[in-house]
Amino acid sequence: MSCSNKRRVVITGLGAITPLGHNPEDYWQALLAGKSGAARITAFDPTGFDVTIGAEVKNFQPGQWFDEREARRMDRFSQFGLAASVQAVKDAGIDFAKLNVKKCGVIMGSGIGGFIEYEEQHNKLLQKGPTRVSPFCIPKLMINAVCGQIAIYYKIKGPNFMVSSACASANHAMGMALRTIQHNEAEMIITGGTESAITVMGLSGFAALKALSNRNNEPEKASRPFDKNRNGFVIGEGCGVLIFEELEHAKKRNAKIYAEVLGFGMNDDGNHITAPDPEGITPAEAMKMALEDAGVKPEEVNYVNAHGTSTELNDLTETKAIKIVFGEHARKLAISSTKSMTGHLLGAAGAIELIACVMSVRDNKVHPTINYETPDPNCDLDYVPNKARDMQVNVAISNTFGFGGHNATMVVGKYHA
Repeated sequence: MSCSNKRRVVITGLGAITPLGHNPEDYWQALLAGKSGAARITAFDPTGFDVTIGAEVKNFQPGQWFDEREARRMDRFSQFGLAASVQAVKDAGIDFAKLNVKKCGVIMGSGIGGFIEYEEQHNKLLQKGPTRVSPFCIPKLMINAVCGQIAIYYKIKGPNFMVSSACASANHAMGMALRTIQHNEAEMIITGGTESAITVMGLSGFAALKALSNRNNEPEKASRPFDKNRNGFVIGEGCGVLIFEELEHAKKRNAKIYAEVLGFGMNDDGNHITAPDPEGITPAEAMKMALEDAGVKPEEVNYVNAHGTSTELNDLTETKAIKIVFGEHARKLAISSTKSMTGHLLGAAGAIELIACVMSVRDNKVHPTINYETPDPNCDLDYVPNKARDMQVNVAISNTFGFGGHNATMVVGKYHA
């Protein structure tokens, strides 16, 4: 299905730090079981906030993956990124000492970056004065810190940069990783997205936007994409990392191959800073571009991992967009929202959701959209309600739509020699 004149790109390693587990397999099994990662926030006391719930990464110990002393020089979002990268590199069986490190790179996404460090140092500035601000403040909070830390850890010297486009960040990063390898600027890219913005300011800001669900008494039921009674998303945190690798390079290493990266499409609504295109036309065009890039016909797609935020506007817009792209085939698609269980990981969402797509391609299983109780007559497609499904998944697409009007879609499929 991929175009023959392009260098083919495959996925050879996975890493994940999520509200549902600290590795891809635990995360995937929790998704299939329909578990929710949402609960009352523990990072700080949310008493008095309009919203008191989130999907936090529980019991994260960075020393499990790398030196604790180094961890203290990183914001939590960078710790997530390096930990998931260590997992993915190990999973892929990579020994950088045997590779051309100038052809190995890092392209990651994050919507916000080092928010925790920013808040901590700002508080210190106000309380104790400018001389008490940490010398690690800037190296910890800068959004590109995670890419630099991963490259330093592995001594790799290829393309290295960060992408920041709100909730589309990870898909944009992975799309750029695909293009970078296709253009022969790299043989292998550590790519994905990472985020940790469950902070006093992060929660307050999103709550002020009225973007978050205030179903505080039932956190595990708060994220309910496509359900008639949805009332906002649940803020989440975590990281997903994938090893994108040129096919022949992977074959020479005898690497296992999870799936093939088939295509990528992106555009912008040019409409509103937070609201999506109400008619779904531009996100539909992004999906069409991704399928065209992949050389895949709409009727060949089996599964759509929806952006599916559980907000009134997004879920309606995305349903419209899927109908535009797929026509009658839209009703034959399995569509589900990972965010119903993980909450919304903002700039990292696309990465953990592409991992879910890869697992679906690998296992021929699709995870459910949980908390789907009351159908919305305007959202009338098959959202795989409440229970995982066994089905053939040859081609899957993953949508991400971000504040600013950013639309980015990835296409993955089974690898065929």
